[in-house]
Amino acid sequence: MAACGSSDDEAGGSSGAITAEGTDDGAELTLWTRAPLELQAKALVDAYNKTHKNQVKLTIVPNDDYVAKVGAAAGSGDLPDLFAADIVYVPNWTKAGLFSDMTERIGKLPYADKINQGHVKAGTYEGKEYVLPFVLDLSVIFWNKKLYKEAGLDPEKGPTTLDEFKSQALAVQKLNKPDTYGTYFGGNCGGCNVFTWFPMVWASGEEVMDAEGTKALLDGPAAQKVYSTWRDLQTAGAVHPGSKDETGATWVAAFQEGKIGVMPYPATLLKTAAKTVDVGVTPIPGVSGGQSTFVGGDGIGISKDSKKADQAWNFLSWLTSEDAQVGVLAANDSSVARSDLADNQYSSKDPRVAMINKVAGEPASKTPYAVNFQQAYNAPGSPWVTLLRNQVYGDAGALAADNSAVTGVLGQ
Repeated sequence: MAACGSSDDEAGGSSGAITAEGTDDGAELTLWTRAPLELQAKALVDAYNKTHKNQVKLTIVPNDDYVAKVGAAAGSGDLPDLFAADIVYVPNWTKAGLFSDMTERIGKLPYADKINQGHVKAGTYEGKEYVLPFVLDLSVIFWNKKLYKEAGLDPEKGPTTLDEFKSQALAVQKLNKPDTYGTYFGGNCGGCNVFTWFPMVWASGEEVMDAEGTKALLDGPAAQKVYSTWRDLQTAGAVHPGSKDETGATWVAAFQEGKIGVMPYPATLLKTAAKTVDVGVTPIPGVSGGQSTFVGGDGIGISKDSKKADQAWNFLSWLTSEDAQVGVLAANDSSVARSDLADNQYSSKDPRVAMINKVAGEPASKTPYAVNFQQAYNAPGSPWVTLLRNQVYGDAGALAADNSAVTGVLGQ
């Protein structure tokens, strides 16, 4: 993919002056996304196709096959008109030239400064903007109100510090209910804990990497408090035993079954979890308070191979509009990607949704940037996975060496 270059000009297919809305002339557009976003992607494409002459043909790709499929298509010049990417891949694919420059197009949007800047920054390379938010996924704390009440906790108050998180998980554990545990985490899942542990550090006022994404800072005081919190819970038997080998495929299942007291969780799964559990939701706290979230999900851009850039932009400009953000995403309990639309008729009906939207705009909420993010953190057996497993289950004294190993991969 690194050999795939792209012009500094706007994507091919432009004709005449660039407009904020793009062209809607009945073109067929192709769009790829990965399977975890199927629900939101289908809703967006269906709504667009019903209201526009252009028609988008959506391809859903299994998550584990997506990177290879995009790489093969990039090498052969066969990328679709539009494609989404896990936001942690975006810096790598942007640097490799897979997306077309949208700087001028984005700049013409009247609400450009209200679009989630974490996603825009992840897709910015050498001062040019290549990506917009497709679907946001935020990390928050979920707790089981029924178990809290049984444990003598206030069922309406979740944790506001790491110590409260630990004490509330321990209180649920002391119920000694069969197959019920204080908490759960992806103990062999790098991405799960990037998503949920990084915000604990940010909420504490510290960073996990330098600004260039080439040096790990995972051995600071706040990070050490995060690790000791989870190690203490593990030692006390309050962590579900399935956590140790959890690779991420089933990391939310036990909570949905009503068997977990409190845990960090993907906000997009509120609707699903609420079908079986009376769920409380609060931002992820830091050592002494604070609030943060990992602003994850996927970015989307026009590919270097598209010959229909004006038409593709018509879809993207609509995607950022109120019709799409509120009428489609918010209506389906997904977070909006514009700060000026966080309060809407759907969020007003559920304080939990309103809170989720609000935390995305908190100063401590971030989308981390690193070209080698996947290799350093998300890949099976990554140095980050080694670090977190040592801190909870193994040699806690290896932190300095493990942090250096993460830096080694980030700097490659």
